[in-house]
Amino acid sequence: MDFHLIPRGTDRNYTGFFTKTIVYIGTLVVFLPAHHYSYGLHRRCSSLTDTCESFPVNEDCHGEDRYFCSMWRSVGFLMSFAVVLQGMSIVAYLIILSGGKRLRENGWRILSLLIILSAIIQAASMSIVAYLYDNEDRFFVGWRLDDSWTFCTVSWCVSLICAGAVIVAAQILPSEGGYELIPDHDPISAAS
Repeated sequence: MDFHLIPRGTDRNYTGFFTKTIVYIGTLVVFLPAHHYSYGLHRRCSSLTDTCESFPVNEDCHGEDRYFCSMWRSVGFLMSFAVVLQGMSIVAYLIILSGGKRLRENGWRILSLLIILSAIIQAASMSIVAYLYDNEDRFFVGWRLDDSWTFCTVSWCVSLICAGAVIVAAQILPSEGGYELIPDHDPISAAS
């Protein structure tokens, strides 16, 4: 077995050190804390304060103020959906890593799609919170975006980096080691 960091030639299967399996494992190790940050944001009582009081209060969800409550509930739904997508991404990682060479060669498409979708949904949720924070009178001086908002930012940024690494590895790294193909000889040209 060769231990080269880059592939040598196009006629051989790549058996070097830097393989797609290593990229999948590396990005999974980086993705897991990002998922933890996202899950932590989902579990927090409020992304704006350190207190765990009910927010918004029941009176905020009736009458003309229903807009704010609807937007805030949308944030909760989007974060829940992002956590589900991240959980599906972890399952996809495990299936790809426990599968064979074919799964490692082709699994990057669904994996990167799941990760990118979760990052987009997190960013959308975070944008709604930032919009409400800047434009709602409920958030007076003294309110601030808390650690969970920062965790969400870190989570979707790291998720995009992981998806990018998986996509780049799939496009750049050649097929992993295995059996070398026997050259196909044309019997007509061999007889002449």
